[in-house]
Amino acid sequence: MQTGLNKRTNDLTITNALAGIAVDNLADALDFYERLFGRPADARPMGEVAEWKLPGGGWVHIATDADRAGASLVTLIVDDLSEELGRLSLQGLMPVAKSMGDFFKTAKFRDPDGNQIIFSQPQHGTY
Repeated sequence: MQTGLNKRTNDLTITNALAGIAVDNLADALDFYERLFGRPADARPMGEVAEWKLPGGGWVHIATDADRAGASLVTLIVDDLSEELGRLSLQGLMPVAKSMGDFFKTAKFRDPDGNQIIFSQPQHGTY
């Protein structure tokens, strides 16, 4: 039996994803991520966990894990990177790097623990 696979076509049957980010101090992380997402967490399923639901599906999950804090990377796909950068700037969040490639424009942010949060906009006709 092929667990997690559609038996007929062998296509994955995954319908959603939860991106996990390990942080050292949840209070510091909450301040950053509430500004990043423009709102408080959508769910607080446990005392050391906060989660934001993404409009297109999926969740970003922040959890206290001192051993792994600072080693996470999440890429968030946006329709208009310039618009997002303007919104984030008003929240006091500035990218540590920006780049433009053949397929994506990106802006990299770091949370208080050093985790990388990348905003990425597909170039016209590539996504």
